[in-house]
Amino acid sequence: MINKCCFIGNVGSDPEIRQAGDAKVANFKIACSENWKDKAGEKQTSTEWIPIVAWRQLADITEKYVTKGQQVYVEGKMKTRTYEKDGVKHYATEVHIDTLKMLGQKKTEDAASQPATKPSSGLQTNVHPNLEGYTPAPEGVDDLPF
Repeated sequence: MINKCCFIGNVGSDPEIRQAGDAKVANFKIACSENWKDKAGEKQTSTEWIPIVAWRQLADITEKYVTKGQQVYVEGKMKTRTYEKDGVKHYATEVHIDTLKMLGQKKTEDAASQPATKPSSGLQTNVHPNLEGYTPAPEGVDDLPF
């Protein structure tokens, strides 16, 4: 059997760091969004919030480098835990990661002074740092491959 999950998403808030016995643990959520056009041609978006848990060395790295809004790639195992609160049994499903990669540009003080646009064939278009070389479909053209 295989229990493996991998996601690319944006960190929803700064990670919460705590000590669990002799191990450090970091908790945060990432937003994974899916975009499509409905039958009427309207753009639709669905976002799933994925709870992430990083232990020990990955918790240290998370504490030092992961911040709200940052795009990350995570890989790990899905785990469900139970706990009781006010006499009611609750379930929490989380992804316990063993791989964490920061995506996008490294945040620096002078990043704000860099332009958010790049010329492309004489036109100015907003370019996300992870989409270098990506050219969006012209207005009105469906971007689905079928």
